[in-house]
Amino acid sequence: MKIVGISASPRRQGNTEFLLDKALEGAQTAGAEITKIVLNECCYSPCQECGGCDNSGICTVMDDMTDIYRQIDVADAIIVASPIFFGSIAAQLKMMIDRYQCYWIRKYILKRTREKRKGFFICVGGQNRQDFFQNAEKLVRIFFANIDVIYTGALFYPGINDKGKIQEYAGALKEAYERGENIARDVE
Repeated sequence: MKIVGISASPRRQGNTEFLLDKALEGAQTAGAEITKIVLNECCYSPCQECGGCDNSGICTVMDDMTDIYRQIDVADAIIVASPIFFGSIAAQLKMMIDRYQCYWIRKYILKRTREKRKGFFICVGGQNRQDFFQNAEKLVRIFFANIDVIYTGALFYPGINDKGKIQEYAGALKEAYERGENIARDVE
């Protein structure tokens, strides 16, 4: 059982990544092999709308997305974690999602689907704005639907801005850990 965690935060060891690490720790405790992708450390460009994937469903741009596609393709479950930036997901995640245009081609034009997997979303915001979380959630839901991942829910943490502040948020770390455990058990 393989679980991939995707961190979209530009800040290392920040609140978002800390929660993702807890979820991955829970999954590993439940027996999963885990992989963490830190998007800010990857070198990839946004979708070029070049049409290179139109006939094959395979992106022709060669960069770190090639490995990201591979990691996500072999995953039995996916955990996506992003901070809120300007009312939605971080640019790193949006850019990665846009690069999944080739999978949209596969699914909706070439009619190739795969076995469904499960995934969930972790999101941290500095403000107490539910509409920001709703915006972010919509994009992650669309991404998951595009890659045949069943959206099993989210963990939203508003009002968390300062680095490390999530550790003071009652129950957040335990919640993330348990969600990681649960998704690993669901995969078995």
